[in-house]
Amino acid sequence: MSATAGQAQGERGLAERLGLKPGQVVQEIGWDEDSDEELRQSIEELTGNELVDEDSEDVVDVVLLWWRDGDGDLFDALSDAMTGLADAGQIWVLTPKVGREGHVEPSDIGEDATTAGLAQTSSVSAARDWSGTRLVAPKGRR
Repeated sequence: MSATAGQAQGERGLAERLGLKPGQVVQEIGWDEDSDEELRQSIEELTGNELVDEDSEDVVDVVLLWWRDGDGDLFDALSDAMTGLADAGQIWVLTPKVGREGHVEPSDIGEDATTAGLAQTSSVSAARDWSGTRLVAPKGRR
């Protein structure tokens, strides 16, 4: 396998780790220079759509919320993220991994998610320096 083929396979794998599918509309909130470009590109490649910015008023299937310690109130950010989310949509909270500047404890995400009426379903290594926590509305509320 060539290095290029291996890289392409790895890029597809990043978006697939998040359970994304072709055709989904993904909104990105909290992008900054430290956000993982490889993950962003793999999402656009897999879904076939450009990422929608945080000012969009469109209904989206998935919200990517790049979140770092010190970014503010996570509960408020989650509440805002839910406004344009489709009924069966999901929010991925992407935080720096342990040992990285801006790391957020999973328990903090869990507390704010519960307060916002969301359930935590899974956690993944989303990219080299980023962990992902998947949040959804409880089944009775979808």
